[in-house]
Amino acid sequence: MSFDATARTPALRSRLPEVGTTIFSVMSALAAKHGAVNLGQGFPDFDGDPKLMDAVAAAMRAGHNQYPPMPGVAALRQRLAEKIERLYGHRYDAETEITITAGATQGILTAVLALVHPGDEVVVFEPCYDSYGPAITLAGGTVVRVPLEPRSFRIDFQRLREALSPRTRAVIVNTPHNPSGSVWSAADRRALAELLAPTEVLVLADEVYEHMVFDGQAHASASGDPLLAARSLVISSFGKTYHVTGWKVGHVAAPAPLMAEFRKVHQFNVFTVNTPMQHGLAAHLADPAPYLGLPDFYQRKRDRFRAGLAGTRFELLGCAGTYFQCVDYSRISDLPDQAFCEWLTTEVGVAAIPLSAFYARPPGQKVVRFCFAKTDTTLDEGLRRLAAL
Repeated sequence: MSFDATARTPALRSRLPEVGTTIFSVMSALAAKHGAVNLGQGFPDFDGDPKLMDAVAAAMRAGHNQYPPMPGVAALRQRLAEKIERLYGHRYDAETEITITAGATQGILTAVLALVHPGDEVVVFEPCYDSYGPAITLAGGTVVRVPLEPRSFRIDFQRLREALSPRTRAVIVNTPHNPSGSVWSAADRRALAELLAPTEVLVLADEVYEHMVFDGQAHASASGDPLLAARSLVISSFGKTYHVTGWKVGHVAAPAPLMAEFRKVHQFNVFTVNTPMQHGLAAHLADPAPYLGLPDFYQRKRDRFRAGLAGTRFELLGCAGTYFQCVDYSRISDLPDQAFCEWLTTEVGVAAIPLSAFYARPPGQKVVRFCFAKTDTTLDEGLRRLAAL
């Protein structure tokens, strides 16, 4: 029997039909093409501590190059348990309640896949980090979007109360907040705890910028409130804390019953995480000075950047944490925010991120986000180019 065969790729139905290339990749590519100062994508342009690099190299030379335990290297989990207790007053069991992840984004996706079932609702606050929605969609859940207050980006707890339903499985909170730089207070944390206490709703607490809180404020971790800690998976990032975002190493802490479900998914989508880096991080965590010094380190950069923008027509919005500064450009241009960012990159030579990228249905505000996790030289050159505005 003979037949004509033509090579073709079979048609498929996308799991994420509305998702394309992220705005971060688009703007970084545009910045590279035009030689722009890249203040868009959120990563430092400087290296981490040489002592950390040496610790990883020492781990490699010591033979730590094969698979570690699935939940992570025991010494690293123990150091994290001690650190969290020291900072936030809650003791997690290192054996059953802490897992090392391949970055915080993997931790978020794994948590959603482990806990959200088809038909469940998950509340997110907009604007929000762009991985939340797709993760919920992949789990078969429904995204329920609660807008933050315009410009201040504070939570309206009455709106949150109205968004909760019998189908609500989880609420995703993010403090310090990307993209706005707003920070939860202890009162906000307590309000959320009391609102959820009578319910079965879980909390996914994205706290990757936990050590970037400014002006003497304390980070209001979900771990620090007993009511919230009992129902929360708390996600953080070594990459953000130690200026090594490309390493993609994070961690999740949660009560043992939640962590048991988390690990069921984790073992099949990652299994485990880079061994020598875990050993190096465990050694580096013995000294708290690097992360305890982070608020002052980034506050100096924030203040330098804000002072440089003060003479322009940008309107500075608040920045109480993270390494992001949002600005209103209404006095400069009538362009929509993405078009403005493209113009800023190609004509002024500075890349930024449009805030509309963090919304499903952008409200039309003229706000963009800059990243100040850069060397002073980079910041000063970006400010020089922006000075004419």
